[in-house]
Amino acid sequence: MRPTISSASLSNPFRAVIVLCLLPLLFLLTGCGVGTLNNSQPSSSSPSSDSSAQAESEHLSELEQGTKYLEEHASKNPKELTGTATAQSVGAVLPLENPQQPQLPVTVTDHQGTEVTVEKVDRILALDLYGTLAETVQGLGLADHLVGRVTSTTEPSLAQLPVVTQNGHDLNAEAIIALHPDVILMDTTNGPLEITEQLRSAGLTVVHFDPKRSLHTISEQITAVAHALGVPESGERLNKRVSTELSLVQESIARVAPKEESQKVSMAFLYVRGTAGVFFVLGQGSGADDLITSVSGIDAASEGGAQGTTPATSEALVKLNPDLILTMTGGLESTGGYEGFLARPGVSETAAGKNHRIIDMNDGQVLSFGPNTPAVLLSLAQAIYIPAQEAKTS
Repeated sequence: MRPTISSASLSNPFRAVIVLCLLPLLFLLTGCGVGTLNNSQPSSSSPSSDSSAQAESEHLSELEQGTKYLEEHASKNPKELTGTATAQSVGAVLPLENPQQPQLPVTVTDHQGTEVTVEKVDRILALDLYGTLAETVQGLGLADHLVGRVTSTTEPSLAQLPVVTQNGHDLNAEAIIALHPDVILMDTTNGPLEITEQLRSAGLTVVHFDPKRSLHTISEQITAVAHALGVPESGERLNKRVSTELSLVQESIARVAPKEESQKVSMAFLYVRGTAGVFFVLGQGSGADDLITSVSGIDAASEGGAQGTTPATSEALVKLNPDLILTMTGGLESTGGYEGFLARPGVSETAAGKNHRIIDMNDGQVLSFGPNTPAVLLSLAQAIYIPAQEAKTS
């Protein structure tokens, strides 16, 4: 796992950011709670097989090799690094082998407080802007039950599934109904507002989840999805694996990152789409703040008092003056690549702009905060702490 220097070719509009700015009540970046199990049949999980243990061991070994590479090649003075880089996209979520067979029917209270009874999970739709729900279904070993996807689900193994969004990221009720799903897992990050009522009126089972994304929501999200699908023991197994991987990666990042606050890299996450006015700073509570602190950086936006999502004006960027700018690959491409990004008002006046210190990553991965987060953090850390010229020849 090493950072590449050229941009990837993914382009997924980040609708939730725009909605948050214009209609904050629609995009709930705060809130808590998970689906709670109220009624289910006794579980009958299958024990993990030798092949399952081997697959997970190999997966952990890959992460260990990635952390070793990070520690061997990291710069001792990351604030002095220059140049752009693309954090390498991570691979597919490793599914649990011999997962628990769904114990149904099961009744859960979803994130919106609605009591929902799930009777079948043979045909699942997992629909959210980040792709987190679909990733979680994959991790639970139920990927073959997925029957559709949204445009922002960028997992290659799901690319053949029919798309149920239109006009960017609005859910298409007719397309969803036509797939005859047994259960729909979703949150409020895709519109329109009335979609849930339309789907339930059509007799479909809909379970809502917390739209908030951060390092601390991963376990809760996995647990909630596992309960809704009648596989709580698989949820426990997946959470244990993710926790182990997170500890491995974060401990490695802590070893290479500067210990003194004055030496840590100041970062700002900027969302850009096109060449017009869609240009925002993702601040405290947006998820980007958690991403930055997870790679041992200083979130310039939070330090500067920016809450949620705020316009990335020239004045705002100069005030933040980050050492490094994070952004999405699709957004970067939509604004004219690195050259177009640097031409945005205020960018070239920051320390990051002057040093061309811009790092981009796959739109559908960088803020997903799901089972693949350990690999995402490792990929970002490699792009942040390893000199770009060294990564070219490694």
